[in-house]
Amino acid sequence: MQFRSVIGQSPAKALLRRMADGERTPHALMLLGAPGSGDLALALAFAQYVLCQNKQDGEACGICDNCSKAEKLVHPDLHFSFPTVGTNVTSDAHLPEWRAAFAENPYLDVNQWLQRIGAENKQGNINKEECVSIIRKLSFKAFEGRYKILVMWLPEYLGKEGNRLLKLIEEPPDDTLFLLVAQNQELILPTILSRCQLVKVNRLTDGEVEQGLVERKQLPPEKARPIAHLAGGDFNEALNIAAQPEKDNSALFLDWMRKCYQGNGVEMSAWTETFTDLGRENQKQFLLYGLHFMREYMILKTTGNTQIRLLPEELKTAQNLSKIIGFGQIERIAKLFNDCTYFIERNANQKLLFLDASIQLNKILRV
Repeated sequence: MQFRSVIGQSPAKALLRRMADGERTPHALMLLGAPGSGDLALALAFAQYVLCQNKQDGEACGICDNCSKAEKLVHPDLHFSFPTVGTNVTSDAHLPEWRAAFAENPYLDVNQWLQRIGAENKQGNINKEECVSIIRKLSFKAFEGRYKILVMWLPEYLGKEGNRLLKLIEEPPDDTLFLLVAQNQELILPTILSRCQLVKVNRLTDGEVEQGLVERKQLPPEKARPIAHLAGGDFNEALNIAAQPEKDNSALFLDWMRKCYQGNGVEMSAWTETFTDLGRENQKQFLLYGLHFMREYMILKTTGNTQIRLLPEELKTAQNLSKIIGFGQIERIAKLFNDCTYFIERNANQKLLFLDASIQLNKILRV
């Protein structure tokens, strides 16, 4: 992967280029980014840039032998570590799935990855055997280039096993580079954090997500823009939304709010019957839209600023709601939507869930 293939992230790209071009790359880097920001894609682009034999204008050439192998994630000096499931399972056992998953979506999240390898309800981890495997791999000399590179995705899953890697990270063999790609700094051992130089990978802007959808999914801007607003800087989430059958969540959400405010039990029950036919993924996207609307509504109510991430018709509705929904109600509505999402993911009875949610929403709105 080349830097140009990574959406946005100009400051981080510039920093990484300067490190590599000036041969001042620390032996351990931690790319810290939000989900869907492209942190993993950026790490792979940097690894290819370091390995490239013919860098040109701040980019890996893409055609040398090292680039060709790095693009396919098969370079013998480029190693990977990521969460797996099981006590003694190492990343090597899932390399074919890893390469396929990254090729399909470099912005994937850990849940998508774990489900791909059959985790179901099991917890992912980076275990003792994986740490032993990393130490063994990095003890060898580089096969085809100057550097040996380990890309570890989500070191949060190391837990206390990370202590096994402390000495290796602090005193690595010559020309060994650790690239740790993390999303939650608080879950990483402080002793590992202290041995790494942090590179902040910013959340994508709505404009960058929109442009990414236009270029990669060939969506027209008028369809990409509302998806970008909903995704909140998470390109993986934007891809998930774009993959669902098109629904006018705005009209559906406002219709639901109206029926719940009026409190007509027959109408709420009829709405629930229709809504449950949409399927779980569409229901989750609907709730995501509801959270997005309430978040932007709270900004509008707090600041009075109309430059928010709502389309003109949505903004007009939000302004009309200002006399009905107060700050205390916003918090309760958001919690209700989050709870519904949680129960959908755990296969709750959809009709009962949303009929109950409708009744609760009526009570909240009528306070």
